[in-house]
Amino acid sequence: MREKRTVRNSEKSIEKIFAESMLREAGFVMKEYHCHPYFELFYVESGGCRFLIENNMYDLHTGDFLLIPPRSLHYTRYLFGPCKRDTVFFREDHISDEVRQMLPHQADFLSEMRIFLVPEAHREQIASVLQRMINEEKIGDDYAAVIQKSMLQELFLLCGRVCSFFQDTPANIHTTDRQIIKAARFISDHYMEPVTTTDIAAAAGFSPNYLSRKFRDAAGIGVHQYLTFIRMQHAALELVSTDDTITEIAFRCGFSDSNYFKDAFKKQYGLTPSAYRKSE
Repeated sequence: MREKRTVRNSEKSIEKIFAESMLREAGFVMKEYHCHPYFELFYVESGGCRFLIENNMYDLHTGDFLLIPPRSLHYTRYLFGPCKRDTVFFREDHISDEVRQMLPHQADFLSEMRIFLVPEAHREQIASVLQRMINEEKIGDDYAAVIQKSMLQELFLLCGRVCSFFQDTPANIHTTDRQIIKAARFISDHYMEPVTTTDIAAAAGFSPNYLSRKFRDAAGIGVHQYLTFIRMQHAALELVSTDDTITEIAFRCGFSDSNYFKDAFKKQYGLTPSAYRKSE
């Protein structure tokens, strides 16, 4: 069974809200991590899954929402049996300012990853709104996009009213997983330096070989691949927020070869660094 993705590791945005529901069986494996330039709202309607997003790993269960910001590296594993999950993809301008003012952190609500839990008494109501959005996706006529936008406002307002919002990592993550998170955080703190797998393994308390196997098993991505991705993220931000040369940015973000940086950047973002800077 192949993982369905509308856009994968692409700078292509979306014109309208997109909603879907899927049932994943235990052991389903995504081909690779991915990111996209729009928001994803991920809801576990039943079952559970493990989510790696940026530097953190979360075990999500029935009633859990995860708000994934644009260009956030994420990967899902299905370890706990069948999981029915609903996803909604949308742009920031699909949420009105009035609705955002009603949410925790108000205007800053969409600025970072959020986890929120739907109490059992309200899950049927939330599932109903999501199902109606998915039904409109199937209808797809001239009214569907506008109806979906109004339903997305309703969904966020309901969540703001009844959900519990969390910022800290849930306590039910296994100890070994916490070590993987420690390795990922070390990468984020030292990406500018010429760090090696040995350095990262030492920070996590593993041998390099064990870390390589454990990191890929837990996160679905290799240690060096993750390091490169984090460096790319910071480089992309600097391309649009500074006037420094591409070579200066490449070296500052931990790349020792500017030509390698240019090739790797194009592979990840679909644009050369200079074209990305112009497009943004």
